[in-house]
Amino acid sequence: MKLTGLHLLLSYQCTFECDHCFVWGSPKQSGTFTLESIRRVLLQARDLGSIDWVYFEGGEPFLYYATLLQGTRLAASMGFHVGIVTNCYWAVGFEDAYEALAPYIGLVQDLTVSSDLYHYDEKISQQARIIEDVAHQLDIPISIISVAQPDDIKASKVTGQLPEGESGVMYRGRAAVNLAPQAIHYPWDSFNECPYEDLRNPSRIHLDSFGNLHICQGITIGNLFQSTLKEICESYKADRHPVISALLHGGPVELARRFDINLAPGYADACHMCYEIRHELRSRFPSDLKPDQMYGILPIDQSKIRT
Repeated sequence: MKLTGLHLLLSYQCTFECDHCFVWGSPKQSGTFTLESIRRVLLQARDLGSIDWVYFEGGEPFLYYATLLQGTRLAASMGFHVGIVTNCYWAVGFEDAYEALAPYIGLVQDLTVSSDLYHYDEKISQQARIIEDVAHQLDIPISIISVAQPDDIKASKVTGQLPEGESGVMYRGRAAVNLAPQAIHYPWDSFNECPYEDLRNPSRIHLDSFGNLHICQGITIGNLFQSTLKEICESYKADRHPVISALLHGGPVELARRFDINLAPGYADACHMCYEIRHELRSRFPSDLKPDQMYGILPIDQSKIRT
């Protein structure tokens, strides 16, 4: 495995609970990096020698502004290209956004903004337009991610493509629960491969604040706080991982067959089928399918528990 990109899920917390979110981002989520753990991770990434890009995302990374800023400074000082993914909730005005972004001049090579009807009441929000103007003034490269609604995706099946600038939903995480019922479903036996992830030789990987390395959200291949990144990469054997091996040899169809999972007649896409199967397999493979946060199991609010 030769990784070139490391994506840090700075926090599972978010200002929104978007229906299409892979990681079940929510104000009620828990799990956030500290500067100490970021420093530890970046040193391991530098030691690996192949990583060019470090991304800070979430959840919403700007919720922990000081940690995010110092984290990007650390990453830049170690020679990494740095990216940030944000929903730009904080861009309430031009001056406010300018003050928030100005410290990132020279640190960030890619600022990616999520803006669509899952986040706001218009596809390109006022916040996104403000950020775009500010980023151009500060010479910070910026792009906008906009994910289509299920009805738009259905319409695209007729027209042949989504509207320009929009991408389709991948039915993982909360999308598998909240959006998949609204989508067109296809026969289960059509999903015989993983179409989105290079499971055998991934070039990028996600890391959460608990140390879990996700080859795909909710499928882990090790823990960075128990082994080093170099050790995990050198020892990774896709065919020895019970879930990944099945996906490589026949996609979600093989995953279901190998572990005798009862299937629905159809699914919205391969991610939907895979997510539903993995949810059932978690008790059998607790070290490979985690953490709870990736499967919509949120922390209990202790203040609401009666004693």
